[in-house]
Amino acid sequence: MPEFTLLGLSGSLRRGATNTALLHEAVRLFGPAQFAMGDLNLPLYDGDLEDSQGIPDAVQQLADQITEADAVIISTPEYNSAPPGVLKNALDWVSRTKGSPWRDKPVAVMSAAAGRAGGVSAQMILRSCLVPFQPRLLTGPNVALANSGKAFDDQGRLISEQTVKGLTALMQKLGDEFGR
Repeated sequence: MPEFTLLGLSGSLRRGATNTALLHEAVRLFGPAQFAMGDLNLPLYDGDLEDSQGIPDAVQQLADQITEADAVIISTPEYNSAPPGVLKNALDWVSRTKGSPWRDKPVAVMSAAAGRAGGVSAQMILRSCLVPFQPRLLTGPNVALANSGKAFDDQGRLISEQTVKGLTALMQKLGDEFGR
């Protein structure tokens, strides 16, 4: 049975999203681990909804997954030079749950985008959004997959050896968080 539990958060809800594919490649390169994907298909944060109905079950489930995971891997697309609203919405909702699910949690951030910069701006903004929650954000190596629609083969494996090398190094650094 794997020693580590990893939670993946894909900032894209699309079926066949390259950010989801990048997460699966990251987990493969990490090595033996239990892996779950967090569901970011949540209602928009609304203080009136929270006051009248409490924390939605799906939000609490996501917060519990973050708490129970040894580490979280987030892959974000870049929409208009920023992370998508679905990712920010999930962060806002989870911040309303009891406890501090993100505190001291190792978090690796990466991106896959259609553009030639690969989502670098989205990563920078996402990191800023995570800072108030005090996770242990890995500072690199930076994995920003450009032209992501053409970056995977038919089996979902990354084509570029350079990207595999960078992603392997990032996953090694994540493993080092546990003395692996």
